[in-house]
Amino acid sequence: MELLQQVSRQYTNKLPFVVYRKPKETSVQAILQKDTVVHYVKDFTETGFVFAPFDDQNAVVLIPADTFMLEPYLPDVRTTYSSENPIAIYNSQKEFHMNLVEKGISQIRQGDFKKVVLSRKIEWECSTNPLNIFKELLDSYPTAFCYLWHHPEVGTWLGATPEILLKVKNQQFTTMSLAGTQKYAEDVIPEWESKELDEQQLVTDYISDILQSSVSNLNIGERESIRAGNLWHLRTKLTGRLEKGSLGQVVKVLHPTPAVCGLPKDDTKKFILTNENYNREYYTGFLGELNFITEKDRTSNSRNQENKAYRLVRKATTLFVNLRCMQLKDSKAFIYVGGGVTQDSDAEKEWQETVAKSKTILRVLRTDS
Repeated sequence: MELLQQVSRQYTNKLPFVVYRKPKETSVQAILQKDTVVHYVKDFTETGFVFAPFDDQNAVVLIPADTFMLEPYLPDVRTTYSSENPIAIYNSQKEFHMNLVEKGISQIRQGDFKKVVLSRKIEWECSTNPLNIFKELLDSYPTAFCYLWHHPEVGTWLGATPEILLKVKNQQFTTMSLAGTQKYAEDVIPEWESKELDEQQLVTDYISDILQSSVSNLNIGERESIRAGNLWHLRTKLTGRLEKGSLGQVVKVLHPTPAVCGLPKDDTKKFILTNENYNREYYTGFLGELNFITEKDRTSNSRNQENKAYRLVRKATTLFVNLRCMQLKDSKAFIYVGGGVTQDSDAEKEWQETVAKSKTILRVLRTDS
């Protein structure tokens, strides 16, 4: 691909870029920045590709669309996954993570909060070229948002995330409540326990409540099971209309969502920042297109040349939660995984859930690299 060759040159020249493919699409897009200036979002009226950290007190980075590229890409889609790849279980982390989960459960039962999302970071030796890992993500996860993001002053991140934070087209918006995790098994329909159903309902109710003052025509869809690679999740879509000029406010109230932080947001974020033994940085933040302009003919009738002179202009924002991701740094890959903890959680099961989630990213890393 000419696009990937151009991105490779950008990486070699230590210039910022992002290359990505949206879920179920057949084209890869790239945005290339002409210099190494770090741009930040001020009020969400800007245009470009945004990359936001978990801690919403920190700045959101913006890559302006100095150069935009799009090229078709037909992946070598993989529907099965090898069980032979060695997977890092990292039992050395197990005791700390289970104790952290138990502490979260204890504070939930004391009434300090209803749910908290706790995570850990796995370190993995990796000297693979980031573009090769990105192509592995494209081939392995066609229904996820796959990306490679690089800024020499900030870092290098890749991921394949199943979760939309917010989609907006001319004020019409879609967001989602995503929670619950099960391993995928062929021809087996997932059955969900009360813990998982209750957790997902908590997230749905919270999002519905916080959006009431900023949106109109709010509609809550049916709960459904969706597959993301080798995992199942529970999802509920919420749709409606944003009030004019409210995009920044809606992003602020949505992020971080209960699916990556907890309920109530401020109390659980404080617990996470105090008790997790590492800095999440951009894991469980968000990323995507901000205020992109698209044009479409008002009519497809080729004989109506007069109307074809008028084009329908749409402003679109598409933001994804940064899950199933890794950071590349100093010949190492840092993989981030976590799970939602409620009063009915079991520490051993929560640990195993993080192990299952880690395989989403670990399987695309080559041990012989």
